[in-house]
Amino acid sequence: VISTVPRTSPLFIVVPAIECDVRAGKISLPEFIVKCPSHCRETKQQVYGTSVFASISSICNAAIHSGIITNYGGKVIVKKMAGQNTYKGSNSNGVRSLSLPKWRESFVVMEGKPKKGVIYPSTLDFDKAPAATTALPTTAAPEPTTTTTTTPEPTTILPTTQAPTTTTTPPPPPPPTTLKTRAAVHKVRDAGHVDWNCDCYGVSLACKVDLVFLMDGSWSIGKRRFKIQKDFLAEVAQVINIGVAGPMMGVIQYGDDAVTEISLKSYSNSRDVKTSITKIAQKGGVSNVGKALAYINTHYFSDANGNRGGAPNVAVVLVDGWPTDKVAEASRLARESGINIFFVTIEGADDNEKQNLVEANFVDKAVCRTNGFFSLPVSSWFALRKTVQPLVKRVCDTDRLVCSKTCLNANDIAFVIDGSSSVGTGNFRTVLQFVANITREFEISDTDTRVGAVQYTYEQRLEFAFGQHNSKAELLNAIKRINYWSGGTSTGAAITFAAEQLFTKSKPNKRKIMIVITDGRSYDDVRAPALAVHSQGVIAYSIGIAWAAQDELEYIATDPDKEHSFFVDEFDNLYKFVSKIVQNICHEFNSQPRN
Repeated sequence: VISTVPRTSPLFIVVPAIECDVRAGKISLPEFIVKCPSHCRETKQQVYGTSVFASISSICNAAIHSGIITNYGGKVIVKKMAGQNTYKGSNSNGVRSLSLPKWRESFVVMEGKPKKGVIYPSTLDFDKAPAATTALPTTAAPEPTTTTTTTPEPTTILPTTQAPTTTTTPPPPPPPTTLKTRAAVHKVRDAGHVDWNCDCYGVSLACKVDLVFLMDGSWSIGKRRFKIQKDFLAEVAQVINIGVAGPMMGVIQYGDDAVTEISLKSYSNSRDVKTSITKIAQKGGVSNVGKALAYINTHYFSDANGNRGGAPNVAVVLVDGWPTDKVAEASRLARESGINIFFVTIEGADDNEKQNLVEANFVDKAVCRTNGFFSLPVSSWFALRKTVQPLVKRVCDTDRLVCSKTCLNANDIAFVIDGSSSVGTGNFRTVLQFVANITREFEISDTDTRVGAVQYTYEQRLEFAFGQHNSKAELLNAIKRINYWSGGTSTGAAITFAAEQLFTKSKPNKRKIMIVITDGRSYDDVRAPALAVHSQGVIAYSIGIAWAAQDELEYIATDPDKEHSFFVDEFDNLYKFVSKIVQNICHEFNSQPRN
């Protein structure tokens, strides 16, 4: 691909431009140069690994993650290399890379400045289906060209004195098996022809979830029905087309206790998951579903077990009859951790058996919403297979996986900060540290929690708007850089200013939260501005220090005052309220109706 051209060569190099979503594995060249566009970071195209990346990673976001280019784009040299046994995820330059257990091909990115005399292809050779791969004929050489820029083969650049037939080009790596290709394979098996745009089971091929099934291994299920359960899980594994770019699937078996049979990082394709499922032996015991839900919350969905972070967590519980322990508390904790819980109940209790239930209405107490979407009752084990398609459609409907939104990533938070003369430079830095400590507790991005800040005296100043800083590191640096203003104290005007400058631009699916921090009585009225923002659905917290007026703090705060209004004698004691405020924000989020 790369050749050394004499210094006298008049060759003009054209750097091909690519889009943000182009993955290194789609370009069948061992080394090449490309130009990335601006604002790739906002596209959230996935990156796997740190320094060395799996070839299914976005080239441009890998380059931003490595610091080779900024979010404004630029030229990048890509060099392929062998696959790695593990890829470690990390946060860098506003891009979060994900972990991956294994991949067949890797690449590294370098600054897009070719060495003197080294020429890279001006066009890119993209991977196609295997049948589309062609090679130069060996029986006849093409006519000599007068300059290397006109050669028709982009993977080989030759000096003008060398015959093309003497050059050997390494074969491109085999094309990756994509979700669409696997779907087509299923179509061949089932119908005998190929439709490369096939969605063979009516299931979205863009499904990307971290999915675990809790299978019932209790003695009450019996060997025959346990085998039916394994067949059901194997078919689900086949239908969802498991892969690192799509869904990953694991299995837990529960009885007296829960045990991991397949972790999220165990296998990266449907075939291996199916094979592993067939080998699962029934463990016996009773149906302790509550203990199993507690197990997934504390152990299963972790980075060490393959949790990817960027994919919704989904747990599907299969129950023969009903649980032998309570599920409400364990389910609540799991939901608050962002786990979407589905229940598939087979041969549930009839009217004569309901007195045997440990916990009445256990399904409604466990699932994310009690609207029927998260629960599938099945009349018998022999009807279980019919639920494969509807269940997979639901777990892949990421827009309705509401429990993926937690109290930590569902907010627009505005800090309204008193910069009056009575605060002083040292205390103002203490206030900024308090703001940073609260911010640090939330997941920060344009699609997660967003933070804005206003500083006020007699006047008001927008320090930064919602979404202006879309990573936690950027945001914390922005807070640190806020300069102390000094002046009077007009808190009412500051509340109105924050409502106009920040909350009018709040996203409709975000909770609007305002945190006002002041050390004295306001020179203007706070009641009318506070009532106005309350009526707009803003949840207001007031933090008073030293000479702050208690009545004004109560006017500002959302009812009940004791949950939203706080007072300390000294600035140095502000830190005591960080955990309390975060806990209150989460409590209010989690106590919202689940219907």
